[in-house]
Amino acid sequence: MYEKELYKELGVLTKDKSKWEERIPYVSSLLTHESVKIQAKALWLLGEMGLAHPQSVQDAVPTIASFLDNSEPLLRERAVNALGRIGRGSYSLIEPYWTELFRFASDEDAKVRLSFIWASENIATNTWDIYENHMSVFEKLLYDSDDKVRMEAPEIFRVLGKRRPEFVRPYLERLRQISEADDNRVVRIHCLGAIKATNP
Repeated sequence: MYEKELYKELGVLTKDKSKWEERIPYVSSLLTHESVKIQAKALWLLGEMGLAHPQSVQDAVPTIASFLDNSEPLLRERAVNALGRIGRGSYSLIEPYWTELFRFASDEDAKVRLSFIWASENIATNTWDIYENHMSVFEKLLYDSDDKVRMEAPEIFRVLGKRRPEFVRPYLERLRQISEADDNRVVRIHCLGAIKATNP
């Protein structure tokens, strides 16, 4: 099947959640497709399928994780995101790769750094205690050179502030300073949201 038609087929499948579980083996098979675009779409879809049906995507997790070392930033980005979505559904499935995800906090590509934050938010939604000794990694991302990364970075503090406020309290003063001084309105709003979640 040509790339364009295959991409369209995956788009249709994305909307038909009733077929997700039975189509996991097929979508997993597309991870070996020659097209980066198809591989990227398959990674993204497997992440969504894995959130809905974590145990059914179990066999694909090592292959998804193999893309963490890919030279193509789009594939690293999608692999990180997929592991985050699957990890939200079942942390145990991605636990062998969890520590490795932290290297993407300093990836050269901003979209990969952004996906690292998203993945962390997803995992922390249901498995929060594992982040206790890693908050300084997210603190650095509050000062990232990329606007979109800085807009998202406070959100992990909000997610954790709701569940483990003691993890976030040491960073409240920094969040307050950024909420008052940053030139990006969304960054300021998200910092305020993190503060409110931690101190309701």
